[in-house]
Amino acid sequence: MKIAVIGAGLIGQAWSIVFARGGLDVALWDGDPRALERADEMVQQLTDKLQRSGLLASSTQTQARIRCVPTLEEALAEAGYVQECLPESVEIKQEIFARMDALTRPEAILASSTSSIAASRFTESLPGRARCLVAHPVNPPYLIPVVELCGAPWTDPAVISKAHDLLTQVQQTPIIVKKEIKGFILNRLQGAVLREAFRLVENDYVSVEDLDLTIKNGLGLRWSFMGPFETIDLNAPDGLQDYCERYGGIYNELALEQTDTTPWSDTLIHALDAERRDILPREQLRERRVWRDERLMALLRHKAGKD
Repeated sequence: MKIAVIGAGLIGQAWSIVFARGGLDVALWDGDPRALERADEMVQQLTDKLQRSGLLASSTQTQARIRCVPTLEEALAEAGYVQECLPESVEIKQEIFARMDALTRPEAILASSTSSIAASRFTESLPGRARCLVAHPVNPPYLIPVVELCGAPWTDPAVISKAHDLLTQVQQTPIIVKKEIKGFILNRLQGAVLREAFRLVENDYVSVEDLDLTIKNGLGLRWSFMGPFETIDLNAPDGLQDYCERYGGIYNELALEQTDTTPWSDTLIHALDAERRDILPREQLRERRVWRDERLMALLRHKAGKD
């Protein structure tokens, strides 16, 4: 199957690597020729790094499967699956999906990488709307495999199933969002943790650094290989129901204190940023991102061996 990736920014580059690593031919297009040039360079650098890290069999073969093309028509010709990676704008999504719907063969799946916009907002008027869905990755998808699949009310369930099979084939971990919800699943969970983290620091219960330590040396260690339901299932002698009977009351009391929806204030944001800059100067952010990706690679190697 030929894959078309529309948009050659960081997410488009990453998706191209995912599909090419999985043995599929990829046509990568962007309306900005300079973006395509940068993407070609970045794909080479990233695949070389993945090979050196033991997470890719052949950088050369993966690169050979990715072809940057000058026109949208060429990218979409004979494509069986399209992954759109353009900016977060309803108007941009509406325009590109209308063009993709008109240019692709009827059985091609049209997926968006959007992290916040429901598919119903940009596919309702399309003749081929039943084949459209959101396939929201976690950045970068070649290191973090979860992909959230969420259709509009009119998306054909068979399309979601086919997308699920394809993404599983290329070593991703697709999960199905049963109905549209703002932020999908991952960002809602992340948002809940962030809101409480901001509140705890704002009210001077803990420092920024110690809050991060609580996650990375506490909850995060378990969450790297099991989710919250499995966690509590294993944390009481008789499983999940036993856990809820023991601790449900405590969590209900905590929830009453966690209902504040006040936006994060500029004062709080500046204070948090100042603490982070004391820990990590701004000029070291890029270096630390490289470190993060290397740690993710090491974790993936570990999990692959243990699984």
